[in-house]
This record gives sequence, C-alpha cells and structure tokens, in this order.
Amino acid sequence: MTAKYATTCGVCAAPVSPGEQIAKAGPRWAHVACADTAGDAPAKAPGTAPAKKAATKATRPARADMPAAEGALEVWTDGACSGNPGPGGWAWATRDGRQDSGGEAGTTNQRMEIRAALEAVRSLEGPLVVVSDSTYVVNCFRDGWWKGWIARGWTTSAKKPVVSRDLWEPLITLVNERGDISFRWVKGHSGDEMNDLVDRLAVERSKAVA
Repeated sequence: MTAKYATTCGVCAAPVSPGEQIAKAGPRWAHVACADTAGDAPAKAPGTAPAKKAATKATRPARADMPAAEGALEVWTDGACSGNPGPGGWAWATRDGRQDSGGEAGTTNQRMEIRAALEAVRSLEGPLVVVSDSTYVVNCFRDGWWKGWIARGWTTSAKKPVVSRDLWEPLITLVNERGDISFRWVKGHSGDEMNDLVDRLAVERSKAVA
C-alpha cells in the first residue's frame, strides 16, 4: 500500500515519505523492500535468559548492492524539505569537489530526493554510482520497480498514478539509455561525511527558498 503520512521505516529506521510503497514487517510498517528482507526473531526457548535472546536473533545478510561499472564515479545525493510539502532543497557532491544544489518553494522530501539523483545524472558523464539515503530512489532501480510502473502505464501495483512521474520518467530514461549507472543506499545521519555534506547543502537551499 501507499503511505499517507510521513513516518519511519520499522526495519531500516529511514524516513518514509507520503506516497512511498510500504508493507507490514511483523507488527511494523516498513518500506516494501525492507519488509521483504525483515525476519522475525525466533521464539524464545523455555528457560532462555533475556540476555541471550538478542544473541539468538535470526540475522540475514545485507542486501547486495547493484553491480557498479568499472571505474564508476561515486556521487552522493540528498533532498530536504521543511513541512513536506513546503520549501525544499536538493544537492549532489563527489569526493573530488564537484557539487551542485538547488531549491523549490513548494515541494516534498520525496521529490527532492529524486531531483537530486536526476540532477547528478544529468550533470556527470561516464559510469556513476549514485549513493542515496532514500530507499525509494535506490530500490526503484535495485529492485526494478520502474519496470512495473511502465508496464502498467505509470501506475503503482495499487493502481494509483506514480507520484512525481515528471521527475521519475526523465531519470529512468537517462539511466536506461546510459546503462552504466547504479545506485547504492547509505543510512542517513550515520557518520558518512559525504552524506552529511549533501544533507547540509540541501537543508541550506531549503532554508534559502523558505
């Protein structure tokens, strides 16, 4: 189903924006992709002490990243929004110092995440790895959500129009035309210096248009 309100994923703890596809992961709501990989802890064996319960939880390997083209340039992207909808900003940056950012007076966090990836792909030539803390952006390509959207005439599995098609369509077209772009998820606010940089840039631009 589609999230109606902004919330937090019960699996990866990343933000869930209105319009994102969500599913039940046990008692919690989560991104569809996260729900697919979420495992419940095994039942506690009789007599097992609470301290040992955490150690016996089932764990699953991290989901594999998309294969990256040889020599691909990493570019970090992020979006920010105050109010959702409200004033927002987007940004991208590479380790070699290239960067760009922009803002919009009335937008959503989800749109700014997509816009950041689109602007990075438009601006940078050659093989790329787009590093984003948006599971919506990353999973669209890693899990091939875009294929279903196009096959259904730009509608979701819930038979609703794909949100932000005006941004998704050019991004998906560029990625498919170039064939050398992959996407990788990074947890936001986790100490990744480049993710922190694009977050600051996006927030600054959102404040500038407020």
